[in-house]
Amino acid sequence: MTCVEVKEIVKNCLKGEAEAWKMLVDLYSRKIFNLAYQFAGSPQEAEDLAQEIFLKLYNALGKYDFERDFSAWFLTLARNLLIDEFRRTRLEKSQRTDLEEVRPTADEADEPETRYLSQEKAALVREALLQLSPELRTVLVLREIEGFSYEEIAQKMKLPLGTVKSRVNRGRIQVAQAILEKSGGQI
Repeated sequence: MTCVEVKEIVKNCLKGEAEAWKMLVDLYSRKIFNLAYQFAGSPQEAEDLAQEIFLKLYNALGKYDFERDFSAWFLTLARNLLIDEFRRTRLEKSQRTDLEEVRPTADEADEPETRYLSQEKAALVREALLQLSPELRTVLVLREIEGFSYEEIAQKMKLPLGTVKSRVNRGRIQVAQAILEKSGGQI
């Protein structure tokens, strides 16, 4: 969908059209859920956070400047809410040792041992991501999970390209170190 079409949907939302709001939610729900999931670490928390983000969007929509790119504005709004949430729950998450189980990514036909090892690895990665600062986690998730290019991330987050590349690199290194520490070098 083009920027012009998205802005038209936003204008219709501001007019109170329920169908336009549904279109906007449908357009961004997967991206927001994935971003929230990387911050939260569980599907239930991610759903709650995604709902909070859309509620915040609904309340802030009147402040949107139509001269700006809507996607960048909305992702910044979502990122800020997630960072605030992370700060509120940092102590709780750092003390929590029982991360929720990851749903198996392997086929049902795979051996139980393979599924178990896959779950273990996914849990290690998620735990390592939760240990990153919000700035590093955000760019790493956008790059590695969401598949954005460095240039797209720089544009969306309004950061220099070098800063984005540096943060992604530092994030990768810190995730790898955390996984190696947690797994005792056995991965």
